[in-house]
Amino acid sequence: MDTAKYVFKRIMMAIFTIFVAATITFFLMKLVPGSPFASEKTNEIAQQALNEKYGLDKPVLVQYKIYLQQLLQGDLGVSYKLQKNVPVTKIIADSFPISARIGAMAIGFALLVGIPLGCLSALKRGKWEDSVIRVVSTLGIAVPSFVIATASMLIFAIELNLLPTYGLSNPSSYILPVFTLGFYPMCYITRLMRSSMLDSLGQDYIRTARAKGMSEFIVTFKHALKNSLIPVITYLGPLVAFTLTGGFVVEKVFNIPGLGRYFIKAIDARDYNLIMGTTVFLASFIILMNLVCDILYKLVDPRIKLDE
Repeated sequence: MDTAKYVFKRIMMAIFTIFVAATITFFLMKLVPGSPFASEKTNEIAQQALNEKYGLDKPVLVQYKIYLQQLLQGDLGVSYKLQKNVPVTKIIADSFPISARIGAMAIGFALLVGIPLGCLSALKRGKWEDSVIRVVSTLGIAVPSFVIATASMLIFAIELNLLPTYGLSNPSSYILPVFTLGFYPMCYITRLMRSSMLDSLGQDYIRTARAKGMSEFIVTFKHALKNSLIPVITYLGPLVAFTLTGGFVVEKVFNIPGLGRYFIKAIDARDYNLIMGTTVFLASFIILMNLVCDILYKLVDPRIKLDE
């Protein structure tokens, strides 16, 4: 099966997956008793009028049918509470670039630091450099992001008074959110690279390259590194989707008006359309990134066949 057929098959699967994700999210929300307007300080007549206005008084299956029809037209509805009557697509369009900017920086940090550290750890296997890198990367994976965020704020903002902790008013205000968001994937990439590099260095083609008299630099960074990147590319799909749509905890702690913070607020406010729109957008982004990564496999290693 050629690449075009493979991509078409994956796109069809992606559309079906998005449909399943939207369906599950829709019905799970409807299982929660009440409505988005139940907590407002209005009488029952006013709440009923609001439910009728937004079609929430209709049977669940009718609401589901209407939602699917709107979704197929690219209409995600309007926000019920957070930004009343503002289209969800506009909210996503306004907040996503903020999350994407921080996420792109975090990805760059994770890759630029994680890949070299993983290679260094593999090349210095059993030495003190390897031990230090392994301890740091293990702690980075084990410690939750909110602990990293709190610790970095205490050290660099409160104790040392070097960096701001609120909003994105100047370039220095990006440092702590980017570090917090990128620290876990950096540590994970470090461990992936170490394991993959050790495996590559033990392969027959590496021994053959050394037997031919190639320098250790060429053997390591031209031959071993290229194949070692495949697990990193695998991880890159969900990593890009997660970071570009914003780390929920990071945006909450540092008060960043990105997509992640809006998603948390939408859940608290039971803003159904905003929850659904964010979920569909995030699911679509994850699926798209996974598809791109599958295609990148072929570019990195021609031996990989896109036939499944």
